[in-house]
Amino acid sequence: MVTRKWLCAGVIVLTLYTIAALVIGYFGVNAYSGNRGLRAKQDLDEQIAQLNGELAGLRAERATWERRVLLLRAGSIDPDMLDERARTLLNYADPRDLTLRLKPTLTRP
Repeated sequence: MVTRKWLCAGVIVLTLYTIAALVIGYFGVNAYSGNRGLRAKQDLDEQIAQLNGELAGLRAERATWERRVLLLRAGSIDPDMLDERARTLLNYADPRDLTLRLKPTLTRP
């Protein structure tokens, strides 16, 4: 009967260690791959880097548009630039303008 008590106690201890290991493993796996785990943090960091790059590009584009709009204001409009842009858009050339036609060059890879 003494051996059965030691056997029963050993099985209980082994069962408790197994349960503790499973609980620790469960929380360890969730800490790595859960919704708020390490992998999710890496994904968020990558997304933040991508969005910061996109934001920088959009800020540069906005600065370009702000400069172009500033040039169109009544007090600061450049007549030469307005004339050049109008001719380009309307495909118009003044008869007094000198027009040069260039042969297209062949580019080889």
